[in-house]
Amino acid sequence: MKNHSNTKLKKRSGIPKFRTPSPFQARVFAVVKKIPRGKVLTYKEVAQKIGSPKAYRAVGNALNKNYNKDVPCHRVIKSDGTLGGFRDGTLAKAKILKKEGAIK
Repeated sequence: MKNHSNTKLKKRSGIPKFRTPSPFQARVFAVVKKIPRGKVLTYKEVAQKIGSPKAYRAVGNALNKNYNKDVPCHRVIKSDGTLGGFRDGTLAKAKILKKEGAIK
């Protein structure tokens, strides 16, 4: 598996796993792990919370590379209220957020 970032990937069962996230990714994941069930933050809010207010696109990229199920990346949405991306598709993201009570 090619790795074009500074993260080290390990392949198991066809699903790459992070061994060591970059310092930026670690900050993003730490904030996202704290989003409670039934709540969401925007990519911009996550960027602000990590001290990089203009890095909201980088936040999205970091979450796109998240393979850790402990990081609820589905709880991060776009500033306009739309869902934004999700590895399993926006329908899956909507279904999870509805189940958690974050959206109706």
